[in-house]
Amino acid sequence: MVVIVDTITNPLRPRHPEKVKRPDSASPPKPDWIRVRAPNTRGYADTRNIVRSNGLHTVCEEAGCPNIGECWDKKHATFMIMGDTCTRACAFCNVKTGLPNALDAAEPENVAEATAKLGLAHVVITSVDRDDLTDGGAEHFAQTIRAIRAACPTTTIEILTPDFLRKEGALEVVVAAKPDVFNHNLETVPSRYLTVRPGARYFHSIRLLQRVKEFDPTIFTKSGIMVGLGEERHEVQQVMDDLRSADVDFLTIGQYLQPTRKHHAVMRYVPPDEFSSYEKVAYTKGFLMVSASPLTRSSHHAGEDFARLKAARAATAR
Repeated sequence: MVVIVDTITNPLRPRHPEKVKRPDSASPPKPDWIRVRAPNTRGYADTRNIVRSNGLHTVCEEAGCPNIGECWDKKHATFMIMGDTCTRACAFCNVKTGLPNALDAAEPENVAEATAKLGLAHVVITSVDRDDLTDGGAEHFAQTIRAIRAACPTTTIEILTPDFLRKEGALEVVVAAKPDVFNHNLETVPSRYLTVRPGARYFHSIRLLQRVKEFDPTIFTKSGIMVGLGEERHEVQQVMDDLRSADVDFLTIGQYLQPTRKHHAVMRYVPPDEFSSYEKVAYTKGFLMVSASPLTRSSHHAGEDFARLKAARAATAR
């Protein structure tokens, strides 16, 4: 029997009542195409055990990713460094908000050890926002990249970073550690920032991605947005243009799914054919890679996508 999960909230993880920013908001019923298998395989259990034994957090669990069963069955986990508590309270995100603990000095080595145990050819590292730190956690990112390089020299490294808003010099520290892919998500269109991502600044994020290329043009850059939050089609296309003006290589577009009734409601479930249309338009604008589907997430199939990304760059260089 196949068990279907009809929610993105991980049943193994408690919800966080402190993330209360808005009155209860109900989303429309989920359509048939928003369905995933329950995480109950041997590979899933093995990945969970490795994560637990190394005392690590993953965005797969903390953000209630709908693809956790598929990815963990293949021993693909996205590590979330610098704790499980974010200093911001975005209306879409299920990571808890509050005052974080001090950084764990052993975490970079623990992430590297888990990467080796899982046998990852490509690893994705993300983090909570750490506005409480003078560098936003930039040096901790760099230490984690260096630890993985030392323990797993053939593993390629993708990072998904905060915006390092008002953290002078932070970006330079991370770029100097030379990740293979630098991802920073815009999350939504500019008109929705006030309600969806109030602690961030749209054009700061665009400039952040542009500066990565200015510092090191060999690093692939990547960004993603969610749809179904009340955006208009022309706004999504404008985001594409803004990202291309910053020379971003890879765009992801996925359906927003409401973690709890205390989070922003889903305004619309975007049908699969509309995602296909977005993908076609994005390729015409010059992205090397585009992933657009209801269940697309930043790190979903990241290893396979990285291989395709390299091949696309090589093809354009001929």
